[in-house]
Amino acid sequence: MLATRISELGWQHLAQASLALAALLWPALLYLVVRHWQPRMPGAVFLCCVATQGLAVLAATLAAAGATAWLAHAALVLFWLGLVLYGLALARFDPRQVFEGAGDHWIAGGALAISALAGAKLLSADSVRLYLWNDDGSSVLRTVTVALLVLDLAWCVVLLAAEAARPRLRYDMRRWATVFPMGMTAAATLSVAATVGAEGLKEPGRVLVWVAVWLVVAAGAALAARAGISRAR
Repeated sequence: MLATRISELGWQHLAQASLALAALLWPALLYLVVRHWQPRMPGAVFLCCVATQGLAVLAATLAAAGATAWLAHAALVLFWLGLVLYGLALARFDPRQVFEGAGDHWIAGGALAISALAGAKLLSADSVRLYLWNDDGSSVLRTVTVALLVLDLAWCVVLLAAEAARPRLRYDMRRWATVFPMGMTAAATLSVAATVGAEGLKEPGRVLVWVAVWLVVAAGAALAARAGISRAR
């Protein structure tokens, strides 16, 4: 995701080097993670999807920036593979984490958000110059992307309701895994809105940035660090 932002700033060579490094590390790390999967896993199990879709987002961004068709097609393969990994992770996710998780259970929604963002990037990478997708392919990709965003927003509603029903107010480092899906949902909502022409999604996307949540978690981290230093002394 950092390299995607670097690409958007115009530093394509650095972004390309980051993609090459990530592509080399990704299969080995994915294998190490998946081989340790067990039943009733916490929300971190969805990071396999997040990592794969992160590669898809970057590859699609670079494909659009450099008019590179093969990179867009590689991103499409990663996009579909990420969805398969999400399904496999969902089968191993412990549903009790929705009410008991310390924050990382939100990745269940965040993984769908980055998947929707990848779909939006793939759609926006298409152009007259590249002609990546025919009408049927573009229609399928658009439908899947919108469906992923709807599912992500549905997850957000479920997770918010669970947080309200069973508040977990004590700070835990895993709360940063709550902040990420919120920010990613905002980015995905705004990107899908721009790609499919759904102007009505722009305002919800801006609201979903939820700066207050970032500040609360950051304050919790600072207080926890302060308490740790005091105990050490």
